[in-house]
Amino acid sequence: MAMWDRLKDQAKNLQQSQGARGGSGQGHAPYGQGQRGGHASGSSGGSKAQLVGLLKSQLASVKTELKSGAYRDASMAMCALVAAADGYVEAAERQRVEELIVSNEVLQNFPADQLRQRFNKHLDQLVANFELGKAEALREIAKAAKKPAEARAVIQTGIVVAGADGHFEASEQQAIRDACAALGLSPTEFGI
Repeated sequence: MAMWDRLKDQAKNLQQSQGARGGSGQGHAPYGQGQRGGHASGSSGGSKAQLVGLLKSQLASVKTELKSGAYRDASMAMCALVAAADGYVEAAERQRVEELIVSNEVLQNFPADQLRQRFNKHLDQLVANFELGKAEALREIAKAAKKPAEARAVIQTGIVVAGADGHFEASEQQAIRDACAALGLSPTEFGI
């Protein structure tokens, strides 16, 4: 659970730096859990948006470390898996996720056409044959397991993309859990 503790500390620092009532208490409830109890007055309801914002700033802080082909390829497979999590992809959704990818601060380490090409390749495979496409995407994701920082960044990228529309579907959460398994990470570390 060390990751959550770090997340909470960062959340608290972020709140303080934004002039909020600096995280009262020790923040026992990890983001996305305990929040629904409503005892974290003022921030319940926005916890998902806060988590996505927090992950974005975390990713930005390690941006310089995320320049490898393994991270690029794994994160594109991750984004495709999340986009096609419910078994189909509308053209509008494909376009929306593409926009998120090319405008993502960390992914700007890579040329946009490389990102689009890899994302669409995986998406096309998932649409043509979901099980085969999923196996291929998870194989690609697993290649990032060698470097823990990159592995976590792949999952965080997936969560940022999945949560960008304000909804985090059960199928998207399952896709993230599958990716965690491929990378040898615990989904609870990400509150999933």
